[in-house]
Amino acid sequence: MEGHGFFDLAVSLDEASGGLFGIAWDALPSQIGLLWMWVRGRVVVPLVRIAVVLCLVMSIILLIEKVSMGLVSLYVKVFRRKPEKIYKWESIQADEELGSSAYPMVLVQVPMFNEREVYKLSVGAVCSLAWPPDRLIVQVLDDSTDLAIRDMVRGECEKWIRKGITVHYISRDNRNGYKAGAMKEAMEMDYVRQCDYVAIFDADFQPASDFLVRTVPFLMHNPEIALVQARWKFVNADECLMTKIQEMSLNYHFKVEQQAGSSTIEFFGFNGTAGVWRISAMVAVEGWKERTTVEDMDLAVRASLAGWKFLYVGGVKVKNELPSTFKAYRFQQHRWSCGPANLFKKMAVEIITAKKVSMVKRFFMLYNFFFARRVIAHNVTFFFYCMIIPLSCFFPEIQIPNWGVIYIPTAITLLSAVATPRSIHLIIFWILFENVMSWHRCKAVFIGLTEATRVNEWIVTEKLGDTMKTKPATAAAAAPKKSKTKFWDRIHRDEIGIGVFLVACATYDFAYNTERYFMYIYPLALSFILMGVGYAGTFVPGGRK
Repeated sequence: MEGHGFFDLAVSLDEASGGLFGIAWDALPSQIGLLWMWVRGRVVVPLVRIAVVLCLVMSIILLIEKVSMGLVSLYVKVFRRKPEKIYKWESIQADEELGSSAYPMVLVQVPMFNEREVYKLSVGAVCSLAWPPDRLIVQVLDDSTDLAIRDMVRGECEKWIRKGITVHYISRDNRNGYKAGAMKEAMEMDYVRQCDYVAIFDADFQPASDFLVRTVPFLMHNPEIALVQARWKFVNADECLMTKIQEMSLNYHFKVEQQAGSSTIEFFGFNGTAGVWRISAMVAVEGWKERTTVEDMDLAVRASLAGWKFLYVGGVKVKNELPSTFKAYRFQQHRWSCGPANLFKKMAVEIITAKKVSMVKRFFMLYNFFFARRVIAHNVTFFFYCMIIPLSCFFPEIQIPNWGVIYIPTAITLLSAVATPRSIHLIIFWILFENVMSWHRCKAVFIGLTEATRVNEWIVTEKLGDTMKTKPATAAAAAPKKSKTKFWDRIHRDEIGIGVFLVACATYDFAYNTERYFMYIYPLALSFILMGVGYAGTFVPGGRK
């Protein structure tokens, strides 16, 4: 009997505990719901509101910068403020007594790395410059790791040597310092001491024969000028939608940003190519440094802090190639975004404490050149338009003013796109593409500021030259086994993940009809997903993506 009573007690306790557990389990969803509502109201919503305010402030800052630079550029264009009217410029006249010595000695540097497709174009262009052969020295700085390409480049140089051009082919057994390291070592050659100026062209750049004739006189007659920067002209802008969009962005950079900097405080970032430097100015600021991946901008900032002036001549255009594969463009944009952010971190104190330049110039460099254009621009594009606005769909109590969602972005877009009138019809594609790329740029900025992994990553932008024109049509057909591998190699998980997040935001907005943001978010999500699976730019058979 006692055993039976114990059994009954055990059954009763089991039933009681089961009932209590069932009650607790049934109450769990409501407890979680209450906890979420508390976290939502006390933590999430306030944080999103703060993010909205910060993004609106950054949007206003960016708009002010766009408007101010646009007005300067417009003033220069309307009143025809050409460089020749502002600075002294005289063509170099032939002199029977002086002969070719009336021309200063000019050094031309052409750095390259495994440039199979374009080396002939650049070497041929610089060797054809209209300048006395005895007053011109060409350095071809070949860091190629492919020995076959080295032999081809060396052969091209020897061809021009036989034609009477002074060409020095220089190769290294290492890539220390990358492009900056190659140019720095080349500047230490004894014969460089006789040169007054150095013109620099990347491997895909093809200067017109009159390039030096039009740029060097500015340096000869204006001793305060250290750099003359020419504009880029893109030979493959019409190759695909991605190159057309790049043309829109870079035209704005040259026509507005470079022009505004040159016309106001005589400072802008050296573009690393298609420019002529005064060698004495470079020597005065210790020349090339290898501390960042933007050695061109580093040199420009140091020279400007030393009191030198820069001149942008938009009328002189140099042909070059835009990256037409998405892979090449992503690597380029990482370097162009990470490098400036890293340089900002390294030079901020130096800029603030500089003694040889005015406070106005120091403020411009810190605020406009670095903070607004290299930090804020990328952050507001990604966080506001790709994260905060879509996320606000889940929080109807958060209201973003129309002037922040519609009017300011529209104004910024129009101010940027007006530099390329022929492509104004592509403005929607430009917006979507730039929003997707803002993720890579924003990530690169944080890598540069924190000096995280990839901060010093340098991958040379791949050039295709005439590859797409000369490849036989039959070469485009890849073997079935390889095509699957190539497709998976083209997958970018980050873009796809962000695209899925945006689809969720747009769907919620559509279902509950909150702010009708879905009309913008759905196309943006599609853009992220399409670029995430590699449908951007051109696809080149043989491994390039």
